[in-house]
Amino acid sequence: MAKETLPKSLEEFVAAEAKTEEKAPPPASEPVAETKKPTEDSPTAEAEQKGSRVDEVVAPSTVEVTIQQSAPFKEESNVVADLQETEKKALQELKQLIQASLAKTEFNPPPPLPPPVVPKAEEPKTEETKPEEATVEEGPKDEEPPPSEPPKVEELVGPAVPQKSKAEEPVALVVAGASASKAEDSTPPVAPEAPKLEVAAAAPEETPKAKEVAEVTSLLVDEDGTKTVEAIEETVVPVNILPPAAKELTPKADTEAEKDKEAVVVAEAPASEQPPLPPPAEELIWGVPLLGNEKSDTVLLKFLRARDFKVKDALSMIKNAVIWRKQFEIESLLEEDLAVSELEKVVFYHGHDKEGHPVCYNVFGEFQDQELYSKAFGDDEKREKFLRWRIQCLEKGIRQQLDFSPHGVCTMVQVTDLKNVPGPGKKELRQATKKALSLLQDNYPEFVAKQVFINVPWWYLAYNRMMSPFFTQRTKSKFVFAGPSRSAETLFRYVAPEQVPVQYGGLSKDNDPDFATSDAVEEATIKPSSKHIIELPVSEKTILVWELRVLGWDVTYSAEFVPSAEEAYTVLVQKPRKLVAADEPYVKNSFKVGEPGKIIITIDNATTKKKKLLFRSKTKSAAEST
Repeated sequence: MAKETLPKSLEEFVAAEAKTEEKAPPPASEPVAETKKPTEDSPTAEAEQKGSRVDEVVAPSTVEVTIQQSAPFKEESNVVADLQETEKKALQELKQLIQASLAKTEFNPPPPLPPPVVPKAEEPKTEETKPEEATVEEGPKDEEPPPSEPPKVEELVGPAVPQKSKAEEPVALVVAGASASKAEDSTPPVAPEAPKLEVAAAAPEETPKAKEVAEVTSLLVDEDGTKTVEAIEETVVPVNILPPAAKELTPKADTEAEKDKEAVVVAEAPASEQPPLPPPAEELIWGVPLLGNEKSDTVLLKFLRARDFKVKDALSMIKNAVIWRKQFEIESLLEEDLAVSELEKVVFYHGHDKEGHPVCYNVFGEFQDQELYSKAFGDDEKREKFLRWRIQCLEKGIRQQLDFSPHGVCTMVQVTDLKNVPGPGKKELRQATKKALSLLQDNYPEFVAKQVFINVPWWYLAYNRMMSPFFTQRTKSKFVFAGPSRSAETLFRYVAPEQVPVQYGGLSKDNDPDFATSDAVEEATIKPSSKHIIELPVSEKTILVWELRVLGWDVTYSAEFVPSAEEAYTVLVQKPRKLVAADEPYVKNSFKVGEPGKIIITIDNATTKKKKLLFRSKTKSAAEST
């Protein structure tokens, strides 16, 4: 037989479902040889099959083959007292690291990178540009002019200021904002005569700072162009006692320097005088704070178990998840209107399993509809919307149906229907599914209590054998597989029939006026070539309603009312009717009882195969039936 190719969308889906617990490196105790592909006859394969549970998958030739499965998964407790000592220690250490990270604000996204600086092209000179402006704007800043051509004083300060001598240079440097060390190295001015100022003599060209100095200097120059030593001392030495007019005209750079000095003084103040630091911001995930709440331990244990209680790995995973949630804007996503009515058949929640876990159904075969496929994956915008809708659906399910208290239910059952799964030609679906599952495995750890695959094609057996060695025992213990003929019965192991939708073999229906999920369903097995009788006694006037289904049908169904009075006549409620697999999935009947008696229902299985029967009934008053 030619080897069949596994659709990539399914391959990526199943592989990614298991990676939540796989991303941490395997423990050192595990042998490296375990990652090799075992053959059916190898000792490794026999060791893996030992003690495993078997579910049947139907091949095209109708010969039943089996998929090997591991022992059932037992969900761990989230009560701290029930943890092992090493797990308690890891949990406490993780709390301390989270507290330190909160204080350092390490849960915030990194700041966005600045845009790249694009160098501006030099504009060509125009004839209208003045020579002085061209010299200031285009002249090299670090290039000194030749000593033979010193800058003119008139260009920098003005014609009223005469050139100063070298002995007076330190004063000019201090006025221009130079450092105090340079002024101390020079000889202080003590000459009684008024010095001649040349403020920008040391500068090779006219700079904005030189212009500011020139303005300040011109204010301190007398009308005859001279300046006294006392005026210089008032300007240079007693900086803090400048007159108000001079302070207003102090250069901007000096003002900023004073502010920096004040900041340094504040920083050097005693800790008791400094204002207290604000407490670290509280970080939430799935509406639960990381610390300080009874539900916090449950959240932290999810990340620890996903990383095999390696504290640093768990902390890194938490940080990445919190940062991603902020970048993805999860809180605002919950309020977005992303509903597409057709997508409600692709992913939906329905009922609970026998342990109280909500059940989420994933039906990717719906994407065989070309119109729906186009709505979901027609272009990049639609694919992004589908991704946000998928995350929104999961986030709402977590918040509405899970409880993170120590004794609450904080995981769910995932049921994946592999019937009519699109093949590798649907590359848009494959890419969108791969991206969605990558986000789910990185940011939603330990949310699956059981992963049930139904309507599994026959070729999935080969894929499961190939991938099984790469899964941990913990992951494999959560997987359950069932072929088309065993899908309903496999679901009934974990989910009661009254909680299973009709399309998957149960009796749960939306907007059912007669029965609810609280109305229990009875299960029975009809032996080959035999009849099964159901009796419903009635002691008063009422309306009796019942419904039933036989998986796969191919039986004959009839019902009659037999009064308790001996002389009364039997009433035929339902004449014998042959029901086949193509008929409606269930049958519902009602009968208005006017006297004591009983309803007798007969199901005749003339085939050589046993049949699974589901049945329930209830009485209603006349007012309830209208």
